Amino acid sequence: MPRTFTLSERYQASVEQVYAAFADERYWLARLADSGADTVALDALTVNADGSIDVSTTQGIHRDKLPALAAQFHPGDLDVARHEVWHQIRDGKARAEVTGKIVGAPAKLSGDAVLEPAGSGCELRLTATVKVDIPLVGGKIENFIGTQVAELMTTEQRFTSTWLERAGPAPTA
Repeated sequence: MPRTFTLSERYQASVEQVYAAFADERYWLARLADSGADTVALDALTVNADGSIDVSTTQGIHRDKLPALAAQFHPGDLDVARHEVWHQIRDGKARAEVTGKIVGAPAKLSGDAVLEPAGSGCELRLTATVKVDIPLVGGKIENFIGTQVAELMTTEQRFTSTWLERAGPAPTA
């Protein structure tokens, strides 16, 4: 049975600043390089004419680094494909559809994200559903994935905050 998680992270930056980072190829390349994954790829990044952002990434972990639970049910290295479509900022908020899957495994994630003003910065809130189609143990793996997504959001928030402090958004033409 699928599990739904609602997670959030706060940023000291504005919605516009975080959104600008999401539209910057340098940001994605640096974020992927800093992710701790053994293999990374920015598969696609498109900033559309309407200002929406479409980004796809793949991150891989070598089998010998997988937690025992994951290694037990997935042969070989584990590759996670992720796709986010961020819609242009409206009424001070940016919304996105987020999907992810473990390549070659019956595990997927789908959800909605919103980036909105909060205090002197903004908050990223993700409501995601994780579904693992493995009888008897799927729920345990879904909970494990939910915990990993929460940790990933925290790591990405830290990276993005540091990125905005150090590199800043890309110059506009």
